Amino acid sequence: MDILPETNDLYGTKQYWNQRYALEAQDASFDWFKSYSEISDILRSLIPDKSSKILMLGCGNSKLSQDMYDDGYSNIVNIDYSSIVIENMKQRHRESRPQMSWQEMDVRDLKFEDNSFDVAIDKGTMDAMMTVKGDIWNPPQQVIDDCTKEVSEVIRTLRKGTGVFIYLTFGQPHFRKRYLTVPGTTLEIRELGEAFHYYLYILRT
Repeated sequence: MDILPETNDLYGTKQYWNQRYALEAQDASFDWFKSYSEISDILRSLIPDKSSKILMLGCGNSKLSQDMYDDGYSNIVNIDYSSIVIENMKQRHRESRPQMSWQEMDVRDLKFEDNSFDVAIDKGTMDAMMTVKGDIWNPPQQVIDDCTKEVSEVIRTLRKGTGVFIYLTFGQPHFRKRYLTVPGTTLEIRELGEAFHYYLYILRT
């Protein structure tokens, strides 16, 4: 339990994640929200071509990439702004999943060319940037700026006309749509689960 932050707003800091990953075991993993087995049918329908070039945003030490890779999606680029977790994941998957790549990078400042990817996936990364203290109905400017930067960077790097941004979160539409309603794109929202709901936002360029 000592890897948990003292306050939730620390989830949005690089320092917290570097400290957390430094404390965790080399083979540790953690998945926010649902595992791949729980959403695999949905992802297969959204990404029918397993040769699609996929950008995994804020990959952490989640098993999502490895499970997708083992299901045939071998063209995955994983990014995270924690150098520690990126190095750990490089070592962990170097031999067993050699086609995947791992790069230290901030989702708000992607170092890729325009039109580079077919799909981008965010499973909880944007949520971490929303933990800054403030009114959730009237979020701080930092939250607005961070989330807007991520979405604009993702749209820039997706292939125009065919790109898909998939975002899984517990955040309800009235808290998330403001960041995902972008001129020139279409947004689909799916509600998942029964007692406790998750939301899948599908933004098409």
